Amino acid sequence: MIKIQIICLGKFKEEALKDIEKEYIKRLSPFAKVKITELSEIGYRKNDNREIIKEKESSTIKKYIPAGSIVILLEEKGTLRNSKDFAHFIERISNLGQEIVFVIGSGIGLHDSLKDISNYSISLSLLTFPHNYARILLEEQIYRSWTINSGKEYHK
Repeated sequence: MIKIQIICLGKFKEEALKDIEKEYIKRLSPFAKVKITELSEIGYRKNDNREIIKEKESSTIKKYIPAGSIVILLEEKGTLRNSKDFAHFIERISNLGQEIVFVIGSGIGLHDSLKDISNYSISLSLLTFPHNYARILLEEQIYRSWTINSGKEYHK
């Protein structure tokens, strides 16, 4: 069974999002062992240097990335894929037998130093979403990928 870790800055405050996440984790359980790692965002003010904030956040994120894992950053300028292409991508990297780690940054994005240790960078859409919504969208797309790859009727 493949291991997937989703590292994200920020926690769900809304019960509805927690419930949706629980449902997708449950749906994914026959396909993958999914671990959610919620890390605290670093607060900042308007005049604070955002690069320094992102660098501090990335230092924390790096501590949670297992050695030898496949690291996928979610970012605005990442590679766009439709659901079927994403499913094939997930299938291909799952076959490598390594843990897959998705990283979702805070509202100010990810520091460039994470790009140096990542294997891939993806974008979920040309639209901009709050990072907590991006987390739910990612979980849904991972589930959709498994259903596409296993021939289930979820994706039409």
